[in-house]
Amino acid sequence: MSFEFSLCLLVVFSLAAFGAPIAISMIVGAIAYLAASGQDIALAGEQIIQGIYGSFILLAVPLFIVAANIMNAGTISERLLNFCVAVVGHLRGGLGHVNVVSSLIFSGMSGSAVADAAGVGKVVIEMMVKGNRYPPGYAAAITAASATIGPIIPPSIPMVIYALVSDVSIGYLFIAGLVPGLFMGVVLMAFNAYQARRLNIAKEPRTPTKDIPKVAWQAFPALMMPAILLYGIYGGVTTPTEAAAVAAAYALLLAATVYRSITLKELANVFKQSALSSASVGLVISAALIFNYIVSTENIPTAVANTLVAWDLSPLQFMLAINVLFLLLGCLLDTATVVLVIVPLLIPACRELGIDLVYFGVVTLVNLMIGMITPPYGILLFVINGTTRIPLADIIKGVIPFTGVLLFALAIMTLFPDLILFVPRLFGYMG
Repeated sequence: MSFEFSLCLLVVFSLAAFGAPIAISMIVGAIAYLAASGQDIALAGEQIIQGIYGSFILLAVPLFIVAANIMNAGTISERLLNFCVAVVGHLRGGLGHVNVVSSLIFSGMSGSAVADAAGVGKVVIEMMVKGNRYPPGYAAAITAASATIGPIIPPSIPMVIYALVSDVSIGYLFIAGLVPGLFMGVVLMAFNAYQARRLNIAKEPRTPTKDIPKVAWQAFPALMMPAILLYGIYGGVTTPTEAAAVAAAYALLLAATVYRSITLKELANVFKQSALSSASVGLVISAALIFNYIVSTENIPTAVANTLVAWDLSPLQFMLAINVLFLLLGCLLDTATVVLVIVPLLIPACRELGIDLVYFGVVTLVNLMIGMITPPYGILLFVINGTTRIPLADIIKGVIPFTGVLLFALAIMTLFPDLILFVPRLFGYMG
């Protein structure tokens, strides 16, 4: 490791230790590297501008954020919840099942775990704790666990970012997340049913049969969004970025005209919050772009690949080691930071070992999502704590069993790559 790169890392970690945002720390560290190596520090701005404006796919990120915020601002989320209650609410542990199913549906619209937890998740938690139906810690825990599905089922903001650094087809990445996301939902529902029986949680009343068509009809326009997105992408009608624009426009159309559930004042606030969230993600991407230039200059990806090949790891051993690494990083760092900074270092090693990059991408994202609920630093735990005021200690106690269930699902995906690659191959993927 050169002196210049050592200085860069020292600046990054020192600033982060003093509480500076990781993106700011990386940018300042990169400038320190350029100055120490005698390069023009204006290279930092050049790399950021070229990277941001040269990546059409990045436009999908703010558009999906807008779509998710419009869904949460209007009554769309509530209509989806009513539909989920009508379908699975009467089963043992019904509201827990509603929590998972609503996350599965909402993930097909937002692509964000935080948007899921803070939006529809908050409403479901209120339903679950009302009348002491469920312990607050349990309600918060299953909400956090089910929110991890959001970025796995398409559309997915982290998948957009992964496609940027890996040069993998975002269309195949999206469709590769379908089965793993549904599998995560199934194992969570199975565990919820077991817990509901063990805790002797009473069943909810069944929705009258005559009311189901009305509830389904009210939710139908919202339920069409995932279908429209998937048809647009895989039917060749739109690119993923154009599909994100369609999602945002469709969400606005539903909220403003079909459901009449959003005012101009609320819409202005939606755009404001979306701009702030997009700027936050954009800052991390910008920092990673200049940092990746430095990493490439230092030839670190090749060195990492050669080292791993020299260790003579099998593909499975490599993936198991990666699982441990990403589970730890997912607890400490933002998902976008890990994907933009750490993943590019490992992609050359994947190619050397013959590991499919679509499979690697999905496993990586599942890892990082589980990291978001892993105590004590999982960000989703703090999001739910902040929106519901349920004590963090109760949330952590409740989420540990769900973390174990999701780790089981991750192990199955890692051991059986066909679970991830089966559907993409049906659509012509040759990996």
